[in-house]
Amino acid sequence: MSVVTVRTAEESVADIADGASLAVGGFGLCGVPGVLLEALLAHGASGLSVVSNNCGVDGAGLGPLLAAGRISRAISSYVGENKEFERQYLGGEIELELTPQGTLAERLRAGGTGIPAFYTPAGVGTQVADGGLPWRYDAAGDVQVASPAKETRVFDGRSYVLEEAITCDYALVHAAVADRHGNLRFAATARNFNPLCAMAGRVTVVEAEHVVDALDPADVHLPGVFVDRVVPLSPAQAADKRIEKRTVRR
Repeated sequence: MSVVTVRTAEESVADIADGASLAVGGFGLCGVPGVLLEALLAHGASGLSVVSNNCGVDGAGLGPLLAAGRISRAISSYVGENKEFERQYLGGEIELELTPQGTLAERLRAGGTGIPAFYTPAGVGTQVADGGLPWRYDAAGDVQVASPAKETRVFDGRSYVLEEAITCDYALVHAAVADRHGNLRFAATARNFNPLCAMAGRVTVVEAEHVVDALDPADVHLPGVFVDRVVPLSPAQAADKRIEKRTVRR
């Protein structure tokens, strides 16, 4: 079955409703589906639950959606580059489920492959497993919601914690190349969380720098069975890539 190629980003996110859950690709600002996120901001959906490695930075990535008060909950592994996120989290305006980075990746992959849960040693002996991580504060700075304790088991003398898979209503991802069947190829480190998010979305929307008739099977990083919509980017959109932190030698 061929994938539906959507002409505009606005059309591709038009059915995302208030309260939807989203898996959003990217690592920092590398591989972030910025055009789709801009379209979602203009669309106006609110009360969104976002699963992403981080929640963008002030003014970029998921940052504008956050600043507009559209995100009510986030599952992330790192949020340290966003002052607005810090303000909202500590002020009780947003709920945060911090998850170890590798665990987050595997929770998304498991969701995409139909595995409901898995055991991992990451987090054993910490609040990740024992519970008590602050998920939501109130305006006075008191913890209103904390993470629950998770099941642990011993295998071959080592303790493991049970982590549940993640699936979302939608996935927004960025790819270097897509073909008409939805097969994707990613560029170097811009692959990061994008294929995992694509797998975890019930409806997966891809912005692609280039769209071709058919990728060579050897070049396919993610098969089109996981993709529902492809949005071709203009040359200007494809070239607009912000560097989060520029470091150069003398």
